[in-house]
Amino acid sequence: MTISGESYVAPGWRFLLSHPAHLLAFGFGSGLAGKAPGTFGTLVAFPMYWYLSPRLTDAVFLLVLIWAFAIGVWICDITGKALGVPDHGGIVWDEIVAFVLVLFFTPSGWEWSLLAFALFRFFDIVKPPPIRYFDSNWHGGFGVMFDDLIAAGYTLMCLALIKSLLI
Repeated sequence: MTISGESYVAPGWRFLLSHPAHLLAFGFGSGLAGKAPGTFGTLVAFPMYWYLSPRLTDAVFLLVLIWAFAIGVWICDITGKALGVPDHGGIVWDEIVAFVLVLFFTPSGWEWSLLAFALFRFFDIVKPPPIRYFDSNWHGGFGVMFDDLIAAGYTLMCLALIKSLLI
């Protein structure tokens, strides 16, 4: 397939299963969603968080997130190169890791989780400064992962502000 004169691989299950990095980068298949793959990828963070949170101490949880970010730099880079599109929309590991981080710091309750989800998706889609800058100018796996980390930071700041106004 060709876009703007450059060829790329159209991802599917065969592509995802061809390398473990592709399966992770595509959020275990959630990135194959025809519409809004980033939203579907972000949803994968919920069961991951629910599984890990009661099993790990806070310190170990944060170490796992650091590891997941570092692995994400590698798998997003490998998958982007294999696809011929550095930040393909189906690559959602960045959303997953960033949103698991958000959930770690989100107050308890489904209302807070829903608000966190909406805020994170808003910042990830709209890309206010400096997210848009990093998304456009930082390339490779680190660039793919980093802009979502900033979206997570914006989300957490908003949640903290809202929580402080409610107390």
